[in-house]
Amino acid sequence: MKSSNLGYPRIGKDREWKKALEAFWAGKLDETTFLAQMEQIRKQHLVKQQKKGIDWIPVNDFTFYDHMLDMAVMFGLIPKRFAYAGGPVPLATYFAMARGNKDAVASEMTKWFNTNYHYIVPEFGERTPVLTENRPLQAYLEARDQLGIAGKPVIVGPYTFVKLSKGYAKDEFERVVDQIVPLYVDVLRELELHGVEWVQIDEPAFVLDLTGQDKVLIRRVYEQFSQALPHLKLMVQTYFEAVDWYEELIELPVHGLGLDFVHGKTANLANLTTHGFPQDKVLGAGVIDGRNIWRSALEEKWELVKTLCTVVAPERVWVQPSSSLLHVPVTVEDETDLPEEVRVALAFADEKLAEVRLLVQGFQYGKYVISKEIAQNEKDLQRLAQSPARNRQEVQEARKALASTAAKRAVPFHERREIQQATWKLPLLPTTTIGSFPQTTEVRQARQQFKKGNWTVEQYDAFIQEQIREWIAIQEQIGLDVLVHGEFERTDMVEYFGEKLDGFVFTKNGWVQSYGSRCVKPPVIYGDVQFVSPMTVKESVYAKSLTDKPVKGMLTGPSTILNWSFVRDDVSRQEVCEQIALALRKEVEALEAAGIRMIQVDEPALREGLPLKQADRAAYLDWAVKSFRVATSTVEPGTQIHTHMCYCEFHDFIDAISELDADVISIETSRSHGELVSVFGTCTYDKGIGLGVYDIHSPRVPAVAEIEEMVSRGVQVLPPGQFWINPDCGLKTRGREETIASLKNMVAATHAVRNRLAQKA
Repeated sequence: MKSSNLGYPRIGKDREWKKALEAFWAGKLDETTFLAQMEQIRKQHLVKQQKKGIDWIPVNDFTFYDHMLDMAVMFGLIPKRFAYAGGPVPLATYFAMARGNKDAVASEMTKWFNTNYHYIVPEFGERTPVLTENRPLQAYLEARDQLGIAGKPVIVGPYTFVKLSKGYAKDEFERVVDQIVPLYVDVLRELELHGVEWVQIDEPAFVLDLTGQDKVLIRRVYEQFSQALPHLKLMVQTYFEAVDWYEELIELPVHGLGLDFVHGKTANLANLTTHGFPQDKVLGAGVIDGRNIWRSALEEKWELVKTLCTVVAPERVWVQPSSSLLHVPVTVEDETDLPEEVRVALAFADEKLAEVRLLVQGFQYGKYVISKEIAQNEKDLQRLAQSPARNRQEVQEARKALASTAAKRAVPFHERREIQQATWKLPLLPTTTIGSFPQTTEVRQARQQFKKGNWTVEQYDAFIQEQIREWIAIQEQIGLDVLVHGEFERTDMVEYFGEKLDGFVFTKNGWVQSYGSRCVKPPVIYGDVQFVSPMTVKESVYAKSLTDKPVKGMLTGPSTILNWSFVRDDVSRQEVCEQIALALRKEVEALEAAGIRMIQVDEPALREGLPLKQADRAAYLDWAVKSFRVATSTVEPGTQIHTHMCYCEFHDFIDAISELDADVISIETSRSHGELVSVFGTCTYDKGIGLGVYDIHSPRVPAVAEIEEMVSRGVQVLPPGQFWINPDCGLKTRGREETIASLKNMVAATHAVRNRLAQKA
């Protein structure tokens, strides 16, 4: 039996990766120094895994930004707007694709399956794919020649890569896959020639709902690999769910198959025990949760591996995480401030690798070797289960009562709309923002001073009020129609609320990558969630006192708090989400009572919680949508409920979006170049829509004409009266001057479209 890992967190124990990236972008590091620092971080990660006793260590899982972007660059898929002339792709072009530049909009970014990781979407169609460099080979040779580690190169498989790309018609999918396969063969052949034994080919798209035609295509692709690469061993790795076409999958001409026995445990295990497993293949057994942070119940995992070994000989089993450890923090080592019952129940990447190695040792040398660890593990997990925080009867009873609650607004939307129009008297195409404004060094330092106890509550409140006052004035000068307070008191849109609700704890260094250098520190939901006291009223009321214009109250929705947290695994996600919704309902009611009659409850993560299997989606959407309505349905008809979503395939669940019954939903249309607008051209949708008309993840300032074109496209598919105009997301990561310039252009573009519409009328 061997131990294996599928991928290691890139960011480093102290976010060294993020710091190097941002220093390079800021011009504080030259390219040579930047590359040297990245090499050092990459090697440290490999050596650490070696010291953990991992037999099959992944290489080429490290990236300067995103692994899908790396694949696109390796295959020369550089959109023409980036003025690429061929050959090895310069770093400037690489980062321009990810972040945009003054001349070109960044490539689209969207969620990696149902996780909170965002990938850069490759674009086919403008260039013929060509191999620019062999990145997996470079990674392998570095590890072998400099560290003595014969690693396992990792590469995204052709089916998944093309499936997650854009730029081709639906009926061209097979043609594009066939076009890219010879480049894969070139990459893999070079690996074979340099002595690589195993290559991990990630095919997470294999767990989606595949057609018969898809399966025929996949078979053809892997037969080509088998014929061209007689000595190279391929481990086809699936994760995030079970594979529905197991009997056909195990017949692929490859040497190993990786299955998820955490998130796809029931179906994958049933298939394995019912249909067996080929005697000539290795089973990559994903038994340790690669996406959540709780310690495994070792006795349970022992029995699971034992069951697998009744079907597959132990020497043909690799024990491994269920997915790449990209989705969890690096180590629990520094988390000394957590409650003890929580701390001992946590396992981040390093601890998960220790669990992998422990299980392998038990099977290699006998269970008695790890008996003490199993006993302590059981004791630690039981201690958390008995915590008072997990046994709040009042919360549990209130949640159960929701089963008989409809959770609907008292007045239907078409009536509410008339009431709200009479109340607010807003112009056509009202302009607003999503909520946050730039969090400068000064803002972050003030927050740290307060957290460290160097500032009093009065000092900190005065500072926050100063920021709110300044940005209310800026918004009025720009000419925005609906204002926000700016969220200067908030580190993160989920963490902030978790800090004020019971049932959460927070790590000191539990960072994970969200996109690019953007790292987040998800809250840990370990107990029953309960409202304590108002969380946002003070700042919203202060902002409202400074202006005659409407000011939105800003909250994060229940599904987003759920999906962007590490969630307890002893109860269903539905139960946790409904507990959060009940707590947020009290906050919504407190805002309304304080005179805040526009309330935005953001749900950017609603889509990412959508199950990968079509058959499972209705049940999820039922409770996720109801949770939103639980939080928002008790307000008066004149109170306008907004929500916000970003970077997701809205066509997947447009009906569910309507069922949220929000008065206005803001969506992203910038990176997708307005494609989402077309969704509303073919679907019936009667509520307000906020068009996200420029990309806040890029430092570039959009031109007035560019935004004007986006707005014009929107009003061609739906009545202008349905649209609001806003950036595509919050502005906390942007600089002050670029934010002001971009918003001025947004307002100018909106006025131009308004004037044209008025002339036509």
